[in-house]
Amino acid sequence: MEMVRFGSDDIENSLADMDAKKLDGLAFGAIQLDKDGKILQYNAAEGGITGRDPKSVMGKNFFKEVAPCTQGKEFEGRFKDGVKKGDLNTMFEYVFDYKMQPTKVKVHMKKAISGDSYWVFVKRL
Repeated sequence: MEMVRFGSDDIENSLADMDAKKLDGLAFGAIQLDKDGKILQYNAAEGGITGRDPKSVMGKNFFKEVAPCTQGKEFEGRFKDGVKKGDLNTMFEYVFDYKMQPTKVKVHMKKAISGDSYWVFVKRL
């Protein structure tokens, strides 16, 4: 099994060819979004952090429908800026608190190596 380290510089290379089963095996949350924030993939670890069933969030807008607590300059703003520039790569701490116990996390957002999608990686602190 391939070891993928949260926050690594080439994390998008490691995930490029992973299927859903391998993504579910990661020790941290991994959400793949399109440029508008629609969820393309949402792994089991992220479901464990948020208490949401990954299948129930597929196709929904992450910022508006799944995690509205992320709307704002600190999270969604960084995502939109990176998408606009075509170079999303940022890491920061955040607290998820929408319909859940407030949970402090570290977030790493990065453009996917190919195609027009973006990764949001989440690790509990």
